[in-house]
Amino acid sequence: MCAVIGAVIQKPTAAHFDMIRRVFHESRIRGMHATGLSYLKGGEIHTFKEPVPADEFKQLDNLEEMVDDDGTLYLIGHCRYSTSDLLYNQPIANATTSIVHNGVITQHDPADWEVLHGYTCDGKNDTELLLRSLEHYSPLEHWKDASLAVCELRTDRTIRAYRNGKRPLYLTVLDTGCIITSTANVANRANLNFATAPLSMNIYHTIDSNLCHMLEKVEIEDAVDYQL
Repeated sequence: MCAVIGAVIQKPTAAHFDMIRRVFHESRIRGMHATGLSYLKGGEIHTFKEPVPADEFKQLDNLEEMVDDDGTLYLIGHCRYSTSDLLYNQPIANATTSIVHNGVITQHDPADWEVLHGYTCDGKNDTELLLRSLEHYSPLEHWKDASLAVCELRTDRTIRAYRNGKRPLYLTVLDTGCIITSTANVANRANLNFATAPLSMNIYHTIDSNLCHMLEKVEIEDAVDYQL
């Protein structure tokens, strides 16, 4: 059990930054072992992560410096509940995409991933398999037997969020943006004071720099939403 966080906010105010800090702090209940975030600024993704709970994660003091050149904050975050070690925390990123994920892609030994899945990974966090597969496959289809609640931050100034029926994910629409949380309780405890609703399963939900929300449904046979 981990927490994923996403935010796209135009011209964020001090109140918005405080909201995001509260979301991270309230997300600790889903993962106390490590905290991380990625943000987009100047066309590049910047990632920070530490093996500390969110209330000790010092990067949250610097949110005001993470606003992009267009005046919008694009950010994803993660609070990790570790079942192994603290060496391979999230977000996991490449030059164009950063990803945070709650769920399980595989329980096979990382030494076997290249043979089983065709990817050479730098670490031992199975979320890296998800990241490396993005160029080639639709993750909701390719990893349909896995458990997925995901936020992706991309250098094209979009955030894409999606889940399958095995993990929850919620969207809170603000006055000038939106915040994604793992549960409605996180949003409620963080006092977001805006309408919060679950993201439907097997739908890619993409938010762009103009706050347009684009939906792409994926048909998966016999899919069941266990979060209902």
